[in-house]
Amino acid sequence: MHDTRFAGPPPLPRHGRGMRIGLFGGTFNPPHAGHRLASLTALKRLGLDRIWWIVTPGNPLKDNAALPPLAARIAAACRVADHPRIDVTGFEAGIGTRYTYDTLAYLVRRCPGTRFVWLMGADNLAGFHRWQHWRDIAALVPIAVVDRPGATLKACRARAAVALASFRLPEHRAAALMQREPPAWVFLHGPRSPLSSTLLRARRSRTGPAAEQRR
Repeated sequence: MHDTRFAGPPPLPRHGRGMRIGLFGGTFNPPHAGHRLASLTALKRLGLDRIWWIVTPGNPLKDNAALPPLAARIAAACRVADHPRIDVTGFEAGIGTRYTYDTLAYLVRRCPGTRFVWLMGADNLAGFHRWQHWRDIAALVPIAVVDRPGATLKACRARAAVALASFRLPEHRAAALMQREPPAWVFLHGPRSPLSSTLLRARRSRTGPAAEQRR
């Protein structure tokens, strides 16, 4: 499921009271198998009903000048996700939010009774303290951090991880995260993909789009 144009309140993927939904946001430039692997890990370990890939119009912390159009990134994410319980959406473009906190606050207001959890890779936890209102994000919804190659130690020593250490659940209790009132978070280990969007963009710049498509 995806949406690229809106009239009035933007449509949202399937949700409902009591459902457990993981929110995985990013530019997805490009989406890759690592995104899918992290999502499947979260689906299983947290007992989620669905995961939404929220394809953002841009990243406030990065230069978005060369960012492909939203519609193209949504289409690519749909091809990579290819799972009946992963929904791809671009609704942020319709509500005009730039920051994660504003997006989450919108969803909590609009979807009462739906249990949301924010998903992020361990590499994002390392810089989480630079996100606008990061403490408010942690107080709004539970957070699940999925391990990434080369990011484990750096993430666990990060400013945000240290500040939120008392709210961290042991990994063997990950399934209980959705019953906890925020702030609450867990670090999930599991199969890891060496792929990253940064790596794929660098590879594409060396080989060109046509060569990338043949891989």
